Amino acid sequence: MALPMSVGGLLESEVIEDPLYKDEGLCVLGIFGKTAMQPGSPKEFLINTLADKHIYHLFGLDETDNQNSGSLIQAYYSQENRVLYLVLTSVCDNRQLLRACESLSTSIGHSEAHEFWKGADKQHCLALLYLFSLCHVLLLVHPTCCFDVTYDRLFRAVDALRQKALPLLRAAIKDSNISKEWKVNCRPCPPRLLFVFQMNGTLRSCGGNGSDPFGGNADKPKKHSPRRRLQHALEDQIYRIFRKSRVLTNQSSNCLFTVPANQAFVYVVPGPEEDPVAAVLGQLRSNCALRENDTNTSVSGPRRYQQMRHSARHPSFNVESSSLSGGQLVDCSLKEFLWQHVELVLTKKGFDDSVGRNPQPSHFELPTYSKWAQVAYRLHQVMIANTDEESAELSVKVQSQLKVLEGFLDADAKFSENRCQKALPLAHSTYQSNLPHNYTTTVHKNQLTQALRVYSQHARGVAFQRYALQLHEDCYKFWSNGHQLCEERSLTDQHCVHKFHLLPQPGEKPEMDRNPPILNHNSRGRSTSSCNCGRKQAPREDPFVIQAANYDFYQMLEEKCCGKLERIDFPVFQPSTPEPAPACEEAPRSPEVAAPVPSSGSEPGSGPSEGEKLKESIPASHPVSHTPGESTSLSLALSLGQSTDSLGPYGDGGGGEGHEKRPSLVDRQASTVEYLPGMLHSGCPKGLLPKFSSWSLVKLGPAKAYNPHTGLEQLGFLPGSSFLLPWDVVIRSRSEEEVGLIEPLDGGPSSWPAPNKALVGKRGSAGGLGRGRRRDDVARAFVGFEYEDSRGRRFLSSGPDKVVKVLGPGGAKEPATRALNTDMPLYIPSPAQGRGLKPHYAQLARLYIVVPDANLEITLNPQVQPGPPPCPVFHPEQTELVLPPDGLWVLRFPYSYVTDRGPCYPPKDNQPLANYKVLRGILRANTTSPLPPQ
Repeated sequence: MALPMSVGGLLESEVIEDPLYKDEGLCVLGIFGKTAMQPGSPKEFLINTLADKHIYHLFGLDETDNQNSGSLIQAYYSQENRVLYLVLTSVCDNRQLLRACESLSTSIGHSEAHEFWKGADKQHCLALLYLFSLCHVLLLVHPTCCFDVTYDRLFRAVDALRQKALPLLRAAIKDSNISKEWKVNCRPCPPRLLFVFQMNGTLRSCGGNGSDPFGGNADKPKKHSPRRRLQHALEDQIYRIFRKSRVLTNQSSNCLFTVPANQAFVYVVPGPEEDPVAAVLGQLRSNCALRENDTNTSVSGPRRYQQMRHSARHPSFNVESSSLSGGQLVDCSLKEFLWQHVELVLTKKGFDDSVGRNPQPSHFELPTYSKWAQVAYRLHQVMIANTDEESAELSVKVQSQLKVLEGFLDADAKFSENRCQKALPLAHSTYQSNLPHNYTTTVHKNQLTQALRVYSQHARGVAFQRYALQLHEDCYKFWSNGHQLCEERSLTDQHCVHKFHLLPQPGEKPEMDRNPPILNHNSRGRSTSSCNCGRKQAPREDPFVIQAANYDFYQMLEEKCCGKLERIDFPVFQPSTPEPAPACEEAPRSPEVAAPVPSSGSEPGSGPSEGEKLKESIPASHPVSHTPGESTSLSLALSLGQSTDSLGPYGDGGGGEGHEKRPSLVDRQASTVEYLPGMLHSGCPKGLLPKFSSWSLVKLGPAKAYNPHTGLEQLGFLPGSSFLLPWDVVIRSRSEEEVGLIEPLDGGPSSWPAPNKALVGKRGSAGGLGRGRRRDDVARAFVGFEYEDSRGRRFLSSGPDKVVKVLGPGGAKEPATRALNTDMPLYIPSPAQGRGLKPHYAQLARLYIVVPDANLEITLNPQVQPGPPPCPVFHPEQTELVLPPDGLWVLRFPYSYVTDRGPCYPPKDNQPLANYKVLRGILRANTTSPLPPQ
């Protein structure tokens, strides 16, 4: 075999042996260890020295020989010497280490990199086990002259792996043509381990000044050279360490390897000479001394090292000259040191390395190349290659046994595991500190953040992430195991106080004993509210569903109070199928429809309001219930603040035939198959109606039922705040000379006289058309915006920031013009605040309208925006509703507002109340006259 090759290639190739040596035994010599940061690998140069041939290149293997960053076993078979060399190259060598570093990605994390290096260490141990199972002699090469104590842990790991994998290795070679002892022990003999160290500059620097580096008098002649004394010291140190850790025991058959008891097993290779001339002279003296000795030396055989050609060595492995002066013993060469052990193998004497009182002889076998190659191939398929289908199962099982190495090799992971295991209880304690019995997801996340902060202060190493995930899981299990609070929030933004539970099905009773329990939501919040008409108050639970908030509570009170009152019912869904379905998909809508209306401070001409957009989206092709001749078509657009000209054909005074009024949403054909699951607002699909109405419009009685001197006689009103605001609307009777004359009766500046100037046409005024007037040119209506807080305290408001307060007789004097011409707030601070620092808000609950018995038509069009943009605008199921005359009407607003995206919660402490408003234009007045004679 002229060139070295991989052991797999050697075993698969057909080696042509010399017939002279074919039946002779074979000594297998394994070389492993670490290399220094120098161009060539000393492990390969050892074979050049021992075989007296230039086998390996000066700079080691070629780059094309191996592109793998893992472990590699190179083989060289010297037939004339009957020695097979196996050289293990792994990440402990600088060349393989650089390749492994290049294979790592730059973005790889700390844990991934640790797993990579741990896998490389495991494969290195498996390759070492392969060498220990096939070699007679093993040579450990180290780049310094100090023993690396990490080898103790490495050998214990390989020994543990061997004990675990021994049954599998026996199964792999059971059919081989070898002895029974080899099959049982899975090795030809307990291998003998030898150590080769590199000399560094310590001894040379210490010995140069005449002092003895090992102590004692430097002038006294020593029997041994400093290098030999270093070898003896290293032998004692290594033997003592391995005996203490029980890597070496008395019985060699039970050990992973043995060391000789009466032979040297440590060799220190001298370093290169600093003076090249002295090195050449020393080499010359060495050659001359060997030639003189050759004449007196008896030759005993072709394999004796005396017969081998003495060739030049590499400078790093030159042979130290044998000094015969000073009475010191001659230091042997590396070849002489190693060949005394090889001779024991080739002469079939074996190794008798057992010690103690009753040493047990160990088995020994010197196989031929063919037998050894047969066993080596099967072990290679099981431990290294894994390309044979027959041994694939055994190979997988051997790989699974590598986990036994973790306790020996992965000291970093073991330290990290201990640190993380100690930090985990501290993190658990931090998570559970100051916790209520049941808590929400927000509290869980906050506590988990604190626990992770404490954990990160104590945990270290590669196990950090794994135990952090375990901390996540443990905290979640603790929370979900009976400590999870119901996450449902009420329509007033309060949490349910129950732990995680299920809702009862229709007709099912609550069950507390089940896991999870079956309960209805409850926030323990109670408030006091009035009925639809406002005459009766009752406590109510905090609602979680829109039907309980806007319908069920008022239906319960209606049976006791206002069930017999006259009312105007808003249209709701009328099913035509037994099982109607809710509308699943929201119809596409333009941004203008879903966008909020302008703020209350916008000018009348600054842009169209939400009410106008809603009106313009209604086609005018549907006829209305009024005949064209009934309306004088005055345009009192209070909320819009616009003149009659801005309304186009709907605002002109011509009551001619063919004129059509604006239809309402109710005039459209509503669906009878799908219903709207929530409330009706500007973003809802057209043609859908809810199952119930969240609004209510009832009539308390005729117009005279309200006494402006006493106000509303109902429960809960604050003193002096139950008086409706007067709304005087100018009414003009049509005469022949006044046909076509239109005067806006919007209650604005044009409807009221200037200061110190009497109204034209009034009694007592100067001139004008006084004789053509009647005494009922002004009709007085009354309007009141009622607010109610959670304690049931009620009051009327005359403007966005003013509460009605009447102290004396005569009722409210302030007109309703200001309230009708502005956006009224949906929430205002309650006049009766509690003792706490948190402000208490009152919500707009009802609108009172007293319609006089006159030629007056009042149209109701409420629109509510219960939140900041992009909150939609809510309105009843029927808009532009005309209130019949002579009546005291009460419009009840919804208690809660819900969109398809969720509830519109009441404002928080830091939110401006101006975003929650009722849009102006809620009332509009038109005069009516009897039909002209036919």
